[in-house]
Amino acid sequence: MNATRLDHLNLRIPADGVADALDFYRDALGIEIEGLDRYRADEKPFFDLRVAPDQVVHLWPTPTFDPPTATNYDHLALAVDADIETIERELADAGVEIESHLDSPLGATGEAPAVYVRDPFGYRVELKVDG
Repeated sequence: MNATRLDHLNLRIPADGVADALDFYRDALGIEIEGLDRYRADEKPFFDLRVAPDQVVHLWPTPTFDPPTATNYDHLALAVDADIETIERELADAGVEIESHLDSPLGATGEAPAVYVRDPFGYRVELKVDG
């Protein structure tokens, strides 16, 4: 057996956090949302962030949500098809505060500049230059 890619990741969010998730992930970061109608119709317990053609993040609204307590562990790292200046400008235009910068954090494809922001639920989101 050989794993070939990451298919999906599950993140819990507060039961009342759907609007905040849409504001942050869809509106501020520009990530496509899928399955929201099915979630709202109680046909499935989560909805998706489509981060790549073959990769999603399932967001699971749950009444038992506890915010993450460590900055380096509970985080989502996304490769972004833009240079660091464009990423920073688009975040500023969307009103998203940049928490920190790293010139060359190590990730799945090597080192590249990244900025870190915090989502409404306390997860750290790493936006890393792809390439």
